[in-house]
Amino acid sequence: MCALAAAAFLVPLGITLGDGPRDAALADAARRAALVTGALAVSTEPAAVRRAVEASGDDPATRAVVHGLGGDAPAGRADAAALARAAAERRSVVTDTPGGVLRLDPVVLGDTVAVVEVFVPDSALDAGAGSRWPLLGAVAAALVGAAVLVVDRVAARTADSARGLVRAAAAVGEGDLGVRVEPSGPRELAEAGHAFNRMAERLVAARTDERELVADLSHRLRTPLTVLRLDAEGLDSDDTSVGSFSEAELDRRRTIRRIRQAIVTLEGEIDVLIKTTRKAVTHEPGPAMCDVSEVVRDRMVFWAALAGDQHRPHRVIGAQLRIPAPVPRAELAAALDAVIGNVFRYTPQGTAFEVAVSRRDGYVAIRVDDAGPGIANPDRALRRGASDQGSTGLGLDIAKRVAVQASGSVSIDRAQLGGASVVMLLADPDAAPRQVNRFGLVGRMAREAREQKTTGRRWPRQRPAGD
Repeated sequence: MCALAAAAFLVPLGITLGDGPRDAALADAARRAALVTGALAVSTEPAAVRRAVEASGDDPATRAVVHGLGGDAPAGRADAAALARAAAERRSVVTDTPGGVLRLDPVVLGDTVAVVEVFVPDSALDAGAGSRWPLLGAVAAALVGAAVLVVDRVAARTADSARGLVRAAAAVGEGDLGVRVEPSGPRELAEAGHAFNRMAERLVAARTDERELVADLSHRLRTPLTVLRLDAEGLDSDDTSVGSFSEAELDRRRTIRRIRQAIVTLEGEIDVLIKTTRKAVTHEPGPAMCDVSEVVRDRMVFWAALAGDQHRPHRVIGAQLRIPAPVPRAELAAALDAVIGNVFRYTPQGTAFEVAVSRRDGYVAIRVDDAGPGIANPDRALRRGASDQGSTGLGLDIAKRVAVQASGSVSIDRAQLGGASVVMLLADPDAAPRQVNRFGLVGRMAREAREQKTTGRRWPRQRPAGD
């Protein structure tokens, strides 16, 4: 079977097993016949014809024979019917004869037609056929080796692609949604690789949306919880250690204490939920971006309701246009809730506040001002776990970490309303790189960074609240 395949491969190259020697012998016969037909076209003199016949071959048995000129020309091998057919058709005729084949070439000489006969023996027809079998076997072996190599390469690519899909699927099953495959191999496996990548991207988007939803719901719970806490703080004292009370008064004070403790516990659980969800969203693959104005508007819808209950004047400035920032939405919402929540927690009811958004010097600024008593020690307020108000002090620390994540900072100053002004600076992703201006915000931050390196002061440098 391999020999047949090799023979089929050799045919387009002009190499055949049986027809090659036969064609070569017949071509040689045509050449020898042409010597004689050419001489007859010039002269039919017996001497000229004899010289042409002698030149057509060294072996008298295979020399050309001329029929139709008369005289004492030697008798050929062709029968009368074959000669008559060649003369009548006026074209070359190849016919079989015992011991070989005959080539008959007619030559028109005036009113007569001479026929030149050339005999080709079987030995000439079969010459070289045996030497072609080794060549045929070598070509067959080469074809088999090439086929094995191609099949091996294709199978190796297919196996590598399948193993890559298996490894990626196992990684996704273990929770690594960032894994992707390079589609390769046969068309079906390449399509499976593209489908796997699309599935992983949709899983990432679905999980991110789910965590964003959990974070948003957690933020929304903070508003009614803050109302409950403020209402609980307005209740009577829950101290039962000093004085004598009736059973009814003791039960009432214990109930107030349980309410306040439940609110504190619930606030802690919500804080943990927000931090956990925000951390998960932050570590999702891909760029984290959000619209600062949209986040401010969304959070102020909830804080405005509480502000109305406490008769707090408030306003929002500059949150009409889209302002992007390189921070996840849940992160920014948590930071904004922490800062605004401090206003409600540490200023009396009826205290005014405002939230402003602006862009300049390559930064997005979110400013929260209030008309309260201000912050006496801004440096201490920005330290994690430190507070002058008896709380955990994590509110401003949350805002600071979000700002640092966005290549920015948090500062505390005196507000025009008279109280504290907390400013979060976030890098503006749409701003072109600018040269440092010694009079601008970027220049001020650069100077403060240099001062921090030389003096060891905490950056950004804060001014006393009373300046």
